[in-house]
Amino acid sequence: MKSGGKNRKKILAVASLGGHWVQLLRIIRGLEDDYDIEFMCTDAGASVMTSGRKLYLVKDFSRWNPLGLFPAAISVWKAIRAARPDAVISTGAAPGLVAITIARMMGIRTIWIDSVANAAALSGSGKVAQHIAGRTYTQWPELAKGKVQYAGSIFGEEARPSDKSEEK
Repeated sequence: MKSGGKNRKKILAVASLGGHWVQLLRIIRGLEDDYDIEFMCTDAGASVMTSGRKLYLVKDFSRWNPLGLFPAAISVWKAIRAARPDAVISTGAAPGLVAITIARMMGIRTIWIDSVANAAALSGSGKVAQHIAGRTYTQWPELAKGKVQYAGSIFGEEARPSDKSEEK
């Protein structure tokens, strides 16, 4: 892992712990040789997966806990100010959407990558993010339309199910 280069751009990678976090780590793996990466997550346990890089903790909340939005927004804003990233990338969920929103308001480049679990439609956060993020990606080519782009999946093309159904 390269780090600390003077001319290297910094990415702040943001996700809630769980499936969103696992996907983010797979995506970031392809970027870490060219960018300085710092992380933002909702759980301190995520630090064991960040290879010693900076981890900002933010308050967790969801649409079922909307009052958590305000403390989360404050902790996200403070973390982005401290990190001073060139770009913010998120795979979700709600805290990632808040990070994308705040970063965009601060003039920072933003990328939303919707979860691979959303094969039939964008996630609720993804539907909002497509109007906020500088770039929005889906991991399913069938969902790419308008501002939402397809550039691959965390599983790679060889792992995609075939359109041909097998007869038993």
